[in-house]
Amino acid sequence: MSNASIATAKSGLSTNASALTLAGRVLLSVIFILAGFAKLTAISGTAGWFASIGLPLPTVTTVVVGLVELVGGIAILVGLQTRIAAIVLGVFTLAATAIAHTDFADPNQIMFLQKNLAIAGGLFVLAAFGAGALSIDGRRR
Repeated sequence: MSNASIATAKSGLSTNASALTLAGRVLLSVIFILAGFAKLTAISGTAGWFASIGLPLPTVTTVVVGLVELVGGIAILVGLQTRIAAIVLGVFTLAATAIAHTDFADPNQIMFLQKNLAIAGGLFVLAAFGAGALSIDGRRR
């Protein structure tokens, strides 16, 4: 294989990796953007649920959680400070799982736990490898 062929193959792999990383960021971000927006536009309902599971200062907690989800999700989407946002959202997702999805007698809670573990895993992979070329972080390099 010639050097030109190798360079072309590497370029194709790089383009595919960039597109796949962008797709992964979009898919990971959607759940956080929608959840954060929902919390911030229904503060009293979310605060009521937070109070029912024993979280302190449920209204303040709702606003903080909503902002973490919304801002973190947008950061992942556009690829801005992606590694930091991915770590914050990954740890946040594990904490939320430990707080709200540990009723192992409820099959729905087990499903939510598994889903959240997969999301956290995807976020940690994103934190390890970065946002890719099709991102604000990629353009800054």
